[in-house]
Amino acid sequence: MAARSVSNLLRTSLGPKGMDKMLVSSDGDVTITNDGATILQKMEVEHQVAKLLVDLSKSQDNEIGDGTTGVTVLAGALLEQAERLLDRGLHPVRIAEGFELASEVALKHLATISDKVEFSKENTVPLVDTAITTLSSKIINIYKRKMAEIAVNAVLSVADLDNHDVNFDMIKMEGKPGGRLEDTELIKGIVIDKEFSHPQMPKEIKDAKICILTCPFEPPKPKTKHKLDITSKEAYDKLYLREQEYFTTMVKQCKDSGANLVICQWGFDDEANHLLLQNELPAVRWVGGVELELIAIATGGRIVPRFQELTSDKLGKAGLVREVSFGTTKEKMLVIEDCACSNAVTVLIRGGNKMIVEEAKRSLHDAMCVVRNLIRDNRVVYGGGSAEISCALAVSSYADTVPGIEQYAIRAFADALEDIPMALAENAGLSPINEVTTIKARQLSENNPRLGVDCNQLGSNDMKEHLVFETLIGKQQQLQLATQVVKMILKIDDVIMFGSYN
Repeated sequence: MAARSVSNLLRTSLGPKGMDKMLVSSDGDVTITNDGATILQKMEVEHQVAKLLVDLSKSQDNEIGDGTTGVTVLAGALLEQAERLLDRGLHPVRIAEGFELASEVALKHLATISDKVEFSKENTVPLVDTAITTLSSKIINIYKRKMAEIAVNAVLSVADLDNHDVNFDMIKMEGKPGGRLEDTELIKGIVIDKEFSHPQMPKEIKDAKICILTCPFEPPKPKTKHKLDITSKEAYDKLYLREQEYFTTMVKQCKDSGANLVICQWGFDDEANHLLLQNELPAVRWVGGVELELIAIATGGRIVPRFQELTSDKLGKAGLVREVSFGTTKEKMLVIEDCACSNAVTVLIRGGNKMIVEEAKRSLHDAMCVVRNLIRDNRVVYGGGSAEISCALAVSSYADTVPGIEQYAIRAFADALEDIPMALAENAGLSPINEVTTIKARQLSENNPRLGVDCNQLGSNDMKEHLVFETLIGKQQQLQLATQVVKMILKIDDVIMFGSYN
């Protein structure tokens, strides 16, 4: 029951006309989204079996990146069918076996109805169309073509098409509230949410030689407890000069290495900042470890833990480093472009408020994952519930050939598959039973597995004309994961809480 109620909660968020959920955390933070994995993650579900569905959507998100709502709705539909069979006296193990058989038939059928799409770095139309399908159900669907193009260009910048591999570590997403969603842009380089440490430092550095430090610009501190008594002016002057010497040595070591920009993981005080300015050495402080690593990979530099180890061969190189400011605010960011060693890119997302920016980030991540999946395996199936209805018909006809009790479970699996197109029709304001029965009849009579629910009311049920398709591996993963989780739930006969069993 708990798992089904979780599934029913997500059912209304499925498809291009799905509704969004507003989630309020315990400390008052508001999130608006229709991404299944995000909703379940932020719901803090306590029921043990319902938690399995949360893990299910997380697995789908980690592996495929999209289809998290669909996989949960499908699992809920399978559990609903299983409950009916249990009420009729079928053993849960036999139901699980029937579901497994039906799942194998559906997976094979998906492979037979799939189409191959050909694309290259010059012809990205199929990739953009697939990304548009993913973005259709998101808040940012008004600008779905522009966002899809950004996602495709970002992935292709870091993709190795020969080996069908994409290095997602080289894509960074940076959000900045303010501005409009259409101001979102793809920057061929790295953007960090920092500014130069002194306002009088130059705002633009060409042919930057970057020194990347994880040691602070300050005199070394003894590890043990210490006490220093200064009893005279001479002793104080001596201490001051010694401290100055530390700072000047550090700055000199940076200059001697040939660096013209310092990026430091730690902060430095006004003394060091002033010295850096006097020596015409621009600096950035408090840069996070992950960003530091990305800068090092992209610019070909080495992260240096001690000033003594600084040499010219450890410097990173970039064509241009510039500081950009936004609107009338004092918000500034640094852009590192033309990096020497890599094609790292950053998507700079703008939006009216923080919630829109965060949802745009999640939506673009889903779109990028789908493009990556298409690069790995360029087979697609058509959306709008057409693949599910086609699989349901194949599984139903297979059920006629199976003797024994499993036949009931296989038919139930086919009924559960029809729940996805029903939910799509329901959310689009159509009559679900009318739509699904009509499409089933047409698929059988026309032998056309591309017919699906016309959610956008464009007057045609052929999803190929609508350009609505999703990756084959994503759809297969949905079926496999949902079946495995339902099998696992069916085989549970008791929940034993810690300390409550005597």
